Amino acid sequence: MNADTVIDLSQQALYVIIMLAAPMLISALAIGLFIGMFQAATQINEMTLSFIPKLLVLAISIMIAGPWMLDLILDYTRRLYLSIPGLIG
Repeated sequence: MNADTVIDLSQQALYVIIMLAAPMLISALAIGLFIGMFQAATQINEMTLSFIPKLLVLAISIMIAGPWMLDLILDYTRRLYLSIPGLIG
C-alpha cells in the first residue's frame, strides 16, 4: 500500500464523516440561531432554554436522516472490506 492509497482512503473517510455529521450539525445550528434570536428579542438569558429544543431537533433529524446515514456508512464499510485484497496484494 502506497501513500496515494492511504491519502485516498483518508479522504473517503473524512467525506463520510462530514456527510454523517452534516444533518445533525445543520439542524442544531438552525435551531440554535432561532433560539438565540428569540432570546435576544425577549432578553431572556436562560442557558437551559436552548438545550431541550436542540435535543428534540437532533432526535428528529436522526429519525429522518438515520436510514440515509446508515446506508452511507454501510456502503463505505462494504467498499472498504471489498477493497482489502487489492490494498494488501
